[in-house]
Amino acid sequence: MDRPILYIAITNHGFGHATRAAAVAATIQKLCPEVLLVIVSTAPRWLLECYIEGDFIHRPRAMDLGVVQADSLTMDKTATLEKLLEIKKNQNSIIASEVNFIRQNRVNLILADIPFLASKIAKVAEIPCWMMSNFGFDFIYRDWGDSFTEIADWISDCYSKCDRLFRLPFHEPMQAFNNITDVGLTGGSPRYTSQEVRSTWGITAPTEKTILLTFGGLGLQQIPYHNLKQFPDWQFIAFDKSAPDLPNLVPVTDHKYRPVDFMPICGRVVSKPGFSTFAEATRLQVPIVSVTRDEFAEAAFLLEGITNYNQHQILTPSEFFQGTWDFLNQPPNQPKQSQLIAKDGNETIAQAVLNYLHL
Repeated sequence: MDRPILYIAITNHGFGHATRAAAVAATIQKLCPEVLLVIVSTAPRWLLECYIEGDFIHRPRAMDLGVVQADSLTMDKTATLEKLLEIKKNQNSIIASEVNFIRQNRVNLILADIPFLASKIAKVAEIPCWMMSNFGFDFIYRDWGDSFTEIADWISDCYSKCDRLFRLPFHEPMQAFNNITDVGLTGGSPRYTSQEVRSTWGITAPTEKTILLTFGGLGLQQIPYHNLKQFPDWQFIAFDKSAPDLPNLVPVTDHKYRPVDFMPICGRVVSKPGFSTFAEATRLQVPIVSVTRDEFAEAAFLLEGITNYNQHQILTPSEFFQGTWDFLNQPPNQPKQSQLIAKDGNETIAQAVLNYLHL
């Protein structure tokens, strides 16, 4: 028997799509180790290995681009449009290259998060394309006005060819898709006990005075670290290579450790609106402090999601960048919804894939 082969195409934007798709891939591998995973992503291999413990093929290819950004909050729309037009112009060669790979390797199914060309690749390769996301890039670009309308229409048309969408929580309507299955939160789970994390990283502050600062793979250029001086008996954890040397700041540079590994020992996670961070914190019921992100249309749905389902504090950029961080002395707001959100997205998507592959 040939091994069933799953081709997982991940959008070329930040780390969030890569980590949530890798969490689903890891669940598939745990449930059925004989599935051969082909991870098609420009995300670094070490990031994928943080989630997928077994073997996989890493195919570093970009079939979309997301948004050109200097950091997690700053975007360049002109450069984004230029690159999208270039992808549209070169789409036939991108599609032909991937179809060739898919046929040579006898891939059975594409699962995409959420590069729009994946559905066109699947149609030419004559295999199904399933997708997973809480937003489509047509929705992001359409919000940017007339110069993006034509490209957004093209992307919506690509998405309409998708055979099935697993729609994650905190989502926009995703109207381009014809076959939608709503699922619970996805994400990674902590790999270490709280005691192991505390002793390895020298964290002695109580949980309520331990704060995780995480701004995704793109980081944030100007975190106002000077505010940490006002909390001498607290400890702050940052995934920031350029973090200053401060007595109450723990910089994490070891790739084996992920933000989710620290969440259980933290009283709050300070972040920007990003599905993977919000989902992992909500799965673990760790309160979120988020800076708003007005130019990203997805952000409103993410912020509404954590307002409804997690303890939260929402900050304006000026409160975060120019304020004194007094928000840490205030209790978080309680979630508006009393019912808990479903947290079984990894398992639901994984089981659907295995059912399709007859495993």
